[in-house]
Order: sequence, then structure tokens, then C-alpha cells
Amino acid sequence: MFGMIKNSLFGTTEETEYKLLSSETKDGVSYEIRRYDAGKYAAISSEGRSFDQVTAELVRKLLMYIGGTNDQAEAMGTAAPITITVFPRDDGVMSRRLVVGIRIPMAYQRSPPAPSDSAIRIEERPGMTVYALQFGGFAGETEYRAEALRLTRTLGETAPYQRKQYFCCSYDVPIKPYGRRNEVWFLQEEP
Repeated sequence: MFGMIKNSLFGTTEETEYKLLSSETKDGVSYEIRRYDAGKYAAISSEGRSFDQVTAELVRKLLMYIGGTNDQAEAMGTAAPITITVFPRDDGVMSRRLVVGIRIPMAYQRSPPAPSDSAIRIEERPGMTVYALQFGGFAGETEYRAEALRLTRTLGETAPYQRKQYFCCSYDVPIKPYGRRNEVWFLQEEP
């Protein structure tokens, strides 16, 4: 399900709805525990290039898909956030493998248009519970890694989350100059 619908210079954006399970503050770091429902996402993968080298290109392809580059030439509006699944190495550095995804807007969840770009796939993602840490500014690999490290230290060694992947989330178009919202999500291990 989707939450808030925002209108801006860039059109209508549906923000993915979630259930807030709790807000926590530990050692001066505030984060939330949220539950997201299952849904269909448009996703595209990359291997071999770094986060900063490839994310803008992949995000652009997804935005073109939901903007009408699909078999129905249907402009669906946009959805937020764009999620980038990264796979850190043991030393915390991001591997050169990532998956960029955007939730299909609610009106198209049942039957999304087929992408014209064969690199984009439509996938059903299960519901998930995440630890979410929000931060502002323009974010690239360095900023996401720093915030992921901050969330790792805050949660400690015993928190039940997946350590082999996490999500880097962006809520804003690239040309928005200020008031930007980014998040790091750690996927909670299901009991």
C-alpha cells in the first residue's frame, strides 16, 4: 500500500506506506523499526561497476519505465523511495553488485505494464521489517557507507538483522537542491 501522495514540480509521487513499529534513540542516534507490505517492484541489476558509477544510469532507466517506456506507453507517476540493494564485503566496502528497485505505483500493482527495456524485470517482493536511519544531503557510496556504519554501531552485535545486504534509499529527484531525504535500511531477520 502507499501512503502520502505529494505533488511537486516533478509530478505526483506516491510514498510507500509502512507501519511504524517503534522509534528508538540509542547513543544519540535515532532510528525507526518499520513494517512494509509485499508488493511488485521494477528492478534492474548491475555487476562490475561501483555504486557511484552506475546508480544514476539505473535509476534513470527505472524512471523512464514508470514514465511511459513500457508496452502500454503508460506514465504511471513515481513512487518513493528508490531502493538500492547493496552487498557489503566483510570490511564494509560495497561490492560491485547492486539491485536498484522502485515500487510499482498502487494503481498498477495488480497488472504492471511490461518494461520495454529487457534489463528491467518486475518482481514480487515479500513484506519486510526494517531498521531505518534517515539522513539528509546528497548521498553517494561514501555517505551511505558512513550511515550504514553508524546504524551498525547503534544496533550492536546482537540485533537480528541481515548483514550480507542492506538498502540505500532515496526519496528525492537528483536536481532537488535542499531538504533531501535519504535512508539506510537493514532488513530485520524474521523469527
